[in-house]
Amino acid sequence: MPGGRLTHQERQQIVLGLADNLSYAEIARRLDRPTSTVTREVMRNGGPNAYRADLAHRATERRARRRGSPASPGPQAAPREQGQDTEAMAQYEETFAAVLMASGLTRMSARVLTCLFTTDTGSLTASRLAQRLQVSPASISKAIAFLESQSLVRRERDEGRRDRYVVDDELFYQATIASARANDRLVETARQGVAVLGPNTPAAARLENIARFLDFISESIIRAAEQAREVLHTEPQAPA
Repeated sequence: MPGGRLTHQERQQIVLGLADNLSYAEIARRLDRPTSTVTREVMRNGGPNAYRADLAHRATERRARRRGSPASPGPQAAPREQGQDTEAMAQYEETFAAVLMASGLTRMSARVLTCLFTTDTGSLTASRLAQRLQVSPASISKAIAFLESQSLVRRERDEGRRDRYVVDDELFYQATIASARANDRLVETARQGVAVLGPNTPAAARLENIARFLDFISESIIRAAEQAREVLHTEPQAPA
């Protein structure tokens, strides 16, 4: 399996694969690269709809030059948890963020959520998030606002009356329920269309089928989440 950075020719192959609606796994197989490499490459360079080989290649070269230039004075990134392999963790966090982006999160929201998930405490202040991700407080604030709206993070006040942003097991359950409930509005609107179009028209039948399908999916997700909720509060067993 080839290592190192993607070549310009490989990036062109990624463009062709995306145009053919191939999965990341299939594109990676054709390039003989890990799926995570292709996923990360696409998501950090505009996503599947905006990815361009030339722009991605130039962006990679710019990042490489910045890494090779002397570091300018400024805030240092927060240290990793004790005993962690810094390079392996950085690569894992980038992969995790790319997967979250593929599910619909913006890049900064995905990076913030990844940072919180991979921190032992599961909580950080805005200043610590900005320091760890090396971005502005305004970027953190915007990402947090979106994550809160999706029930993916919770805001708490610590003893110093600073806001801390928290992820925990219960939030993951709540986000799943909120995602399922997001279909309710579409179901209601589709059924309004049935009444307007008339129950005997093909268009009304199509809307009713969509409503029934989404209704069933939502109820199934909620039922499964309720049944599996206790898993989130159970200590995982150590491998034998």
